[in-house]
Amino acid sequence: MTDRNRIRPCHGWRGLFCCLLVTLLTTKLAACPFCPGASVPLTEKLSHAHTACLVRWQEAETGTLEKPGHTVYKVLQVVKQSQGTQYRQGSLITVNRYHSGKPGAPFLLTGTHGPNPLWENPTVITPASYSYVMRAPSVQHPTTERLRYFLQFLEHKDTIIANDAFSEFANAPFEDIVPLTPELPREKLHHWLNSKSTPAPRLGLYGLMLGLCGNEDDIDFMEEKISVQAQGLRSGIGGLMSGYLMLTGSEGLEHLELTKFEQKNTTPNELFAAREAVSFMWTYGRGRFRIPPERLRQSMRMLLDRPELADLVIADLARWQDWSVMNRLVSLYDAKDYEYKAIRKAIIRYLLVASRYSDPSNGGPDAVTAARARKYLEQIRKRDPQLVKRTQQFY
Repeated sequence: MTDRNRIRPCHGWRGLFCCLLVTLLTTKLAACPFCPGASVPLTEKLSHAHTACLVRWQEAETGTLEKPGHTVYKVLQVVKQSQGTQYRQGSLITVNRYHSGKPGAPFLLTGTHGPNPLWENPTVITPASYSYVMRAPSVQHPTTERLRYFLQFLEHKDTIIANDAFSEFANAPFEDIVPLTPELPREKLHHWLNSKSTPAPRLGLYGLMLGLCGNEDDIDFMEEKISVQAQGLRSGIGGLMSGYLMLTGSEGLEHLELTKFEQKNTTPNELFAAREAVSFMWTYGRGRFRIPPERLRQSMRMLLDRPELADLVIADLARWQDWSVMNRLVSLYDAKDYEYKAIRKAIIRYLLVASRYSDPSNGGPDAVTAARARKYLEQIRKRDPQLVKRTQQFY
């Protein structure tokens, strides 16, 4: 089975994703796009909870078909509680679900909905992590100010603390991380990216951070890692590519094209990561990191040569209002290796965007471009009326 065939089944959800991208002509990423596995931070759990207690596991009973299980906890400290609840140190809390544990093991128990809390699954806690979260700034504080506190706990020896600090950054908008650039631990980031003990989901975030605070001494290091022709999935490599582009600008983009886009043996996973990096720079890097918009469009257009990414690339080009590829996209509608419904839908969506005349001074299609797009749409509608109709319904 070829790489192209392996990733084709993903086109269902990717098609929906493309639709969302096309309808959003401007994008603000709500969180790190290169941080898989980020969980809900402890401070957010506490903020949403009406009642929260530090407890110890007492006993539990598994359930049966006739009788639900339950777990009993003993309250060590009441963090917060809603009006009407009267928990205090030594109180017993019975949760009508079975949760495994050892006698005396500490947990953070959170619940919502007033005097009779609807308890969530307990969170494993340690004395150090409990102290850490109790000292943390609340979610009402400005995000950058909060991140300044969590920065010191990245890769902490307590796993709970390290995971939670990562989640705080992974869930934060990139624009709120940027002001911390002078405080980012450059040497530690370099070490974490090079260490086999660093959990893979964190590498993308650390790559972005090194791109913000790194210098010329880091470029060769990042370039070496990026240039590897990997066969498997490399978690976080898109973040490292983005960080590299932050440091190198258009010169780095040329290197990325040479080592990834133009190499026939580059895997779809690596190409997807490189495309993410170019898209990230479109959202955050234009001007700031010395890559002009047209240069980014030029780079994205190169990926039209790869059918396995074509639907995503077409969505990007529509979102970036690149009307120069319209004729080529129409020619790809029946081209070999492009005859997939997801690609054809992406082409139709592109034409739908291009067919709507707007202010050309802001990058929108001019009257001639819009007319040409409508002409192409009518040609496709005559041969694929149902596909055009369904695509328009979800557009």
